Amino acid sequence: MDLKLSNRIGSSVLTRRRIPFVGAFCVLSLGLSSFSSSSFKPGCAAQSLSFAPLLRSKFSSKASSSSSSSIKMEESSKTVPSIVVYVTVPNREAGKKLANSIVREKLAACVNIVPGVESVYEWEGKVQSDSEELLIIKTRQSLLESLTEHVNANHEYDVPEVIALPITGGSDKYLEWLKNSTRN
Repeated sequence: MDLKLSNRIGSSVLTRRRIPFVGAFCVLSLGLSSFSSSSFKPGCAAQSLSFAPLLRSKFSSKASSSSSSSIKMEESSKTVPSIVVYVTVPNREAGKKLANSIVREKLAACVNIVPGVESVYEWEGKVQSDSEELLIIKTRQSLLESLTEHVNANHEYDVPEVIALPITGGSDKYLEWLKNSTRN
């Protein structure tokens, strides 16, 4: 009985630690923009998100109409084509240093540092496993080349990860802020 209880408790803690990252990944990857500011508070993804209805609504055959708080990128002259860029770093200090330099240079509007990422990859013919942190960088599409050069010049890895995903829509105020917070 005690063993079963401790396994459930350990599993619950593990689940709670993973859900914010998984939630952020799902929101970013799927482009879910159905959250309103009154129903979604940062850091509370594990408490109230039910992904099944969101996924059903995202992939249903009916086209959903855009709310007034979200837009498609091409519909507004107040925004620019924008991307989310993933960069892994070996530790918190390296992540903070790189994130600060990216924002200071106006290569991105915002960089999230997500701790506790376990990366499994092949390097020099061997499967490796390392604890890393993930930088989630929001920027203009036009800055990808400059951002990549900056990461390559300031990263301690020989081959740093720089992967870009398009932002196809979202909060108009946030996307305007992203545009105004980055260089042209």
